[in-house]
Amino acid sequence: MAEAIATVCPYCGVGCGLKVRPGVTVEVKPDPTHPANLGRVCSKGAALGETLGESDRLLQPEIGGVPVAWDAALDEVACRLRSVIDAHGPQAVAFYVSGQLLTEDYYVVNKLMKGCLGAANIDTNSRLCMSSAVAAYKRALGEDAVPCSYRDIEEADLLVLAGSNAAWTHPVLYQRIVAEKQRRPALRVVVVDPRRTATCDIADLHLALRPGTDAWLFNGLLSYLAREGGLDQGFVETHTQGFEAALEAARGAAPSIPAVAAACELPAAQVAEFFRLFLRTEKTVTLWSQGLNQSSSGVDKGAALINCHLATGRIGRPGMGPFSLTGQPNAMGGREVGGLANQLAAHMDIEDDEARERVARFWGVPTVADTPGLKAVDLFEAVADGRVKAVWIMATNPVVSMPDADRVRAALQACEHVIVSDCVRGSDTVACADVLLPAATWGEKDGTVTNSERRISRMRAFMPPPGDARPDWWIVTEVARRMGYGDVFPYRSPADIFREHAALSGFENEGRRVFDIGALKDIDDAHYDVLAPLQWPVNAAHPQGGARLFADGCFPTADGRARLMPVTPRAPVVVAGDEYPLVMNTGRIRDQWHTMTRTARTPRLTTHLPEPFVQIHPLDADLWHLSDGALAQVTSPQGSLLARVRLDAAQRPGAVFVPMHWNEAYARNARANALTAAITDPISGQPEFKHAPVRVAPFRPVWEGFLLTREPLSAPLGDYRVHIPSRGFHRYELAGESSPGDWGQWVQAHLLGPGEWMEYADPAAGRYRCARLRDGRLELVFFVAPAGLPERSWLGQMFAEDFLDDMARMSLLAGRPVTGMRVVGRQVCACFNVGLNTLVEAIGEQGLTSVEAIGAALQAGTNCGSCVPELREILAQARRSA
Repeated sequence: MAEAIATVCPYCGVGCGLKVRPGVTVEVKPDPTHPANLGRVCSKGAALGETLGESDRLLQPEIGGVPVAWDAALDEVACRLRSVIDAHGPQAVAFYVSGQLLTEDYYVVNKLMKGCLGAANIDTNSRLCMSSAVAAYKRALGEDAVPCSYRDIEEADLLVLAGSNAAWTHPVLYQRIVAEKQRRPALRVVVVDPRRTATCDIADLHLALRPGTDAWLFNGLLSYLAREGGLDQGFVETHTQGFEAALEAARGAAPSIPAVAAACELPAAQVAEFFRLFLRTEKTVTLWSQGLNQSSSGVDKGAALINCHLATGRIGRPGMGPFSLTGQPNAMGGREVGGLANQLAAHMDIEDDEARERVARFWGVPTVADTPGLKAVDLFEAVADGRVKAVWIMATNPVVSMPDADRVRAALQACEHVIVSDCVRGSDTVACADVLLPAATWGEKDGTVTNSERRISRMRAFMPPPGDARPDWWIVTEVARRMGYGDVFPYRSPADIFREHAALSGFENEGRRVFDIGALKDIDDAHYDVLAPLQWPVNAAHPQGGARLFADGCFPTADGRARLMPVTPRAPVVVAGDEYPLVMNTGRIRDQWHTMTRTARTPRLTTHLPEPFVQIHPLDADLWHLSDGALAQVTSPQGSLLARVRLDAAQRPGAVFVPMHWNEAYARNARANALTAAITDPISGQPEFKHAPVRVAPFRPVWEGFLLTREPLSAPLGDYRVHIPSRGFHRYELAGESSPGDWGQWVQAHLLGPGEWMEYADPAAGRYRCARLRDGRLELVFFVAPAGLPERSWLGQMFAEDFLDDMARMSLLAGRPVTGMRVVGRQVCACFNVGLNTLVEAIGEQGLTSVEAIGAALQAGTNCGSCVPELREILAQARRSA
């Protein structure tokens, strides 16, 4: 048996360590020794082994859709970039990269753009998730330096989760909180979120504030702390600046608890309870994520939160601090090397003359870019209006993830030169490319990543890249050499790049920059291969790394003091009105990741929430004539989408939630960001994904249907079309405003294949069913009806049978399961594939009364724990039914 290889999960910013055992079937297990996850893993991480393989992989370079050799592709890329620069200058070229890149990849592409091409038009999809937190930290603390560690979360007595559904977005970290709360019931958890999410399952207090009002809440907290004697005057006077101005602004905007309650549309008693908890609990960690960051005032929201920690001295000590949770596996690593358009490498400022001269000397180039480049939204706007004539996109899918996504797609389709490095060929962005470069992906490449707590971990290869796929650092280095920069791109391995990255971090640093891993600059290849996880800084003062920052109250500012920033809260730029009366909030769901290019490859992750949906409060559903499970059209000034209606009293009235994940490969008309406007924070450039005015109306197709087939098909029709990879078959959910008329003829034209066909048709009622068997084994089943289609899971179970008897065949045409068949129902637990019907039957038959009892009987909820809130609700429903 092959030896297990230690690596890191490629999903969220928790940075979980994994042990992977390669073989015919790749075994993926959590690493019990990795300090980020301590042997835990979420449903996505547990299913990683099932996402590998060559299906839909980009395996060879292509120019204009024609496969070519690497030399030809690299020459072409270098030639296109050089010709654009010669004709229009370096500002006509842009790179758009990703938190999916490893630090070594990020380093070389940043060096090529800012150090060699002479412009700073390189930005990253981290702009979409973390740039507001970066700016807030930098303004307050002097540097983009997260002060906390995960251990501080477990040492705190109060945890405030603001704009974070950690139960689904950072599930392993959330489970550490759950375990600590079970160990110490006195630990208090407050969740600040307009929605009641799965994270609220452990909340002692949920503040369902009006969307966009977080700055009023935290300004009000600062005012309250000042009134009630809750400030650390010694810390404020010795270690900060700007307190008086910050307090004056806070008092002006949120002078009292009633004023905060009115602004946030919260009960005053809840606001008072939160403020008292914060006042009385010194060991407080406030964790925030996209709910605050993805806003036109995201930097101010982060600043208002940080102000409360600085004013109380709750930073740099165990169990305290403002803690931004990064969204991607290497968003932090990208920030370290200057991956954002307004940064230089090693946390240096692009507008600092001394810093630019220092980096230029270190790199051995005449100069580096001297002005900030185009941030993501502005970058694609420049592509649209022709200022950028060549764009190179790496490891990301902006046609789905960027705001006003239809405009981004149109911009790329019209752009003269679109180069895309990716591992898949089926993404929306790949379809816009002139040159395609096949990149290695997780499991195939080596390097480092940095997680939310500043912990650097080694990502290690355990399998060779398929076809001609190559690591991103290699692709960039080869293009740089062809452009004439070979002398500053001498790299032969990721270790070479890491050593240079570490050396630059310590170069003429002298303690001025907190980010410093200079102690690793001479690491040899052998020690790089076995590098253990460690937190920066790693230098002479901290040779083994450091758990937290600013314990001495000294900050990397000119005077060594932190800054409290005055915050005047601002409402969202565009608000709901008569034409668009609801506010759409976008975000992640439990088992999917970004635009589904990896997670949709395994049925384990596609069946919990298999279709795009719009979550809406029942009161709003009644008002807009929407029914649970029916289809709806969600429309904004930018675009529209089709989704299933999910009624949920946990959703705040007046607001709806739509997942961000679906792309054209898996759903027609379901890209959430086709509806979001390209409105950004003026400081960070981060888009306002959490506040899009929309209207929601019933979508009334003349027919609905579904198709289950062993082999994927391109034939399915309909205005609504969703592809759901399932266990042993592919499922398509379909609906249309027009019908082909004779369904039997359509089936013969598009689905006909060898085997035994069965058919039922009732044209007057608009019903049609057919099935195809081969050697007694179900190959395909297709149902159409105006409404009232049967539940799908029992049909899916039939695909696992080697032979269907006469009763089973009759059940297909009857549209109902065979009598006595145990139907598992829709999936609830992804880790162990436990369905709703299985749970309900076990609860009733075995008298299960707790989540723990369910776990003992069925294993559900015993791995990542993400389904535990849903298990509680199923138990509650069972009690109500009883």
